[in-house]
Amino acid sequence: MIMVLARNWWALALRGLVSIVFGVIAFAVPGPTLSALLLLFAVYAFVDGIFAIVAAVRAAERHERWWPMLIEGVAGILLAVVTFIRPAVTLIFLVSMVSAWAIVTGVMKVVVAIRLRRHIQGELVHVLNGVISVLFGLFLLLIPGIGLLAIVWWIAGYAVFRGLLLCALSYRLWRHHRRAVRPPGARVA
Repeated sequence: MIMVLARNWWALALRGLVSIVFGVIAFAVPGPTLSALLLLFAVYAFVDGIFAIVAAVRAAERHERWWPMLIEGVAGILLAVVTFIRPAVTLIFLVSMVSAWAIVTGVMKVVVAIRLRRHIQGELVHVLNGVISVLFGLFLLLIPGIGLLAIVWWIAGYAVFRGLLLCALSYRLWRHHRRAVRPPGARVA
């Protein structure tokens, strides 16, 4: 396996460069990036819904439980249609879900920290963690546009970081490949 990767080091380098370029573009123009990601999600949800309905039909033909897959498929297609027609609704829903998650988990962290104070010291760190989570959730709820921008920036940052790691790996594989194809006794330059 290592030799296959080493011989194709250039493919990893290319993937890394594409990832870096995507990340830089996402940082530079987050609005169009978010729109493209939303469109990609809609296509995915639609195709996934179609496949779920096909699976439901096949299950029904075999007299197996089919209705959960049918519901999943219809839900996926409806989500795709809503995303295509009203993308803002999907974005608001996404930010609202992240916001609700942050608030609920933050409250739970505070509750757990209060219960932990009888058993350990330093529970204030956990309280602070919970309070920050609640504040983050409220911030997203009140200013959802910033949350969407943050999501794009996280994706962009991940893409750049991943691209750099792939480029570093491709360089190491290139060096490994160069040593492996060198004839025995050849001098190292």
